[in-house]
Amino acid sequence: MSSPLWTYRMALGAAVAALTVATALAGTVGPGDVEIVDDSAIPASLTGVAGDPVAGKDVFTGRKLGNCLACHQVSSLMDEQQFHGEVAPPLDGVADRYSEGELRLQVVNSKVINEDTLMPAFYRVEGLNRVNEKFEGKTILTAQQVEDVVAYLQTLKE
Repeated sequence: MSSPLWTYRMALGAAVAALTVATALAGTVGPGDVEIVDDSAIPASLTGVAGDPVAGKDVFTGRKLGNCLACHQVSSLMDEQQFHGEVAPPLDGVADRYSEGELRLQVVNSKVINEDTLMPAFYRVEGLNRVNEKFEGKTILTAQQVEDVVAYLQTLKE
């Protein structure tokens, strides 16, 4: 039998966890509500939470998530990841060339900058072509995954 104090602590812990999740979700900008400034950047975080570059690297290199290496090269990853793409520009030094907001826009929807790009919009649900029914209304990456990838890209300096 559990004590009243233990029961209280468990209930309090569950309430705090629920509030934390609700607060994080409430701060997340939906794909249709992203504010693009001057057609060149999304300066504000999609989540209000800082991205995690370690998690971002996992999304970036994950063949079932971002799969960024299918098209891009990153020299620092050559030893640990095989088969870098050659279709898109190498990303070495990308953080020196682009601001955080510019990188965020590229990940969210690169077609805003270059309508002919092959890069998918990772945080968009409308205006897409030939979307499989099971993926309709879903983004490729979550808002936090976008923030994590942006945080990782910001580590790629010359």
